[in-house]
Amino acid sequence: MIYSMPYGKQTICQDDIDAVSKVLSADLITTGPKVKEFEDALSLYCGVKYAVAVSNGTAALHLVSLVLLKPEDKVLTTPNSFLATSNSILYVGAKPVFIDICEDGNIDLDLCEKELIKDPKIKAIYGVSFSGNMLNQQKLKWLKEKYGVIIVEDNAHAIGAEQDNIKAGSCKNSDCSIFSFHPVKNLTTGEGGAITTNSKEIYEKLMVLRNHGMERKVDIAPWYYEMHSLGFNYRITDFQCALGLSQLEKLDEFLEKRRSIARCYHNGFENTIVKPLYSYNEGSAYHLFVVRIKSNSKKELFEKLIAHGIGVQLHYIPINKQPYYKGLGYGNEKTSVMNKYYEEALSLPMYPLLSADEQGHVISSLLEILNG
Repeated sequence: MIYSMPYGKQTICQDDIDAVSKVLSADLITTGPKVKEFEDALSLYCGVKYAVAVSNGTAALHLVSLVLLKPEDKVLTTPNSFLATSNSILYVGAKPVFIDICEDGNIDLDLCEKELIKDPKIKAIYGVSFSGNMLNQQKLKWLKEKYGVIIVEDNAHAIGAEQDNIKAGSCKNSDCSIFSFHPVKNLTTGEGGAITTNSKEIYEKLMVLRNHGMERKVDIAPWYYEMHSLGFNYRITDFQCALGLSQLEKLDEFLEKRRSIARCYHNGFENTIVKPLYSYNEGSAYHLFVVRIKSNSKKELFEKLIAHGIGVQLHYIPINKQPYYKGLGYGNEKTSVMNKYYEEALSLPMYPLLSADEQGHVISSLLEILNG
């Protein structure tokens, strides 16, 4: 049998297509009633007061940074993320401070506390729920209450995740959470993202900044608007939100399938040289399934897996080691756990349409290559 598996892909059903087609036949296909409907449904799902849907996850991070940060603010963040997390801090003239990770890939919140004690000028922590595994909620609560630090949860990987009856995006212990709805994520709108918060003040600022900084004043005249801040066109379309609503109805089914695949991988790699990033976690959203492998040549391993029809990926190259960041003076931080993680990490195929036969092929092929 010939296999061709990406590391991740969307799950689109006929009801998704029908939902989008219906909106494409409506009068409003850009920002219209489906946007608010999606935002309300997302708020309800996450157990949070407010949600703001935007054009992508990077836009969500940018808007959050505009609202919460000031130029020169220091922000503790992780080197183990997509570039957008720390880039959004730079966008507003603030300064990322890279903190090492724990063995599970998430930012080390104990090290964050040490930095907060050492430097009281630190204003915020931007943490990532890496691979769908939520940040430690009790520790976030402790840091927020004791140090008064702003907390942003980058939950781009984690919609549907849960920890101690706290859902990702509920902002129980944070000021804001963001989501991404890129096609490889657990829920897709094609491109798209969202911000959740329990603060009315933050919500109102986000709504203005999403739409050019404009505020409509229909009490003055039907056409009248005023610009009080420098905003952006980060709006999302009605047909994207129609897709999002349809996907949200199936999200729990998607999550159960992802967790089933994760269990299969855990069982298949038990007592082998392939080590899953963390023990099976029923609360993880499993956007990614990352394993750690000691290999003489990661490039050769990638090439052999691809030759077996297995699409793999690496999440992530340390952000602080990127040429742009090195040009800003980064790159020499004490991030030994991250450095070792980067040498060993590998993301395996993980998406709801992955069949049992394909899962078995991934397991057997990887072990065969490593033992050969």
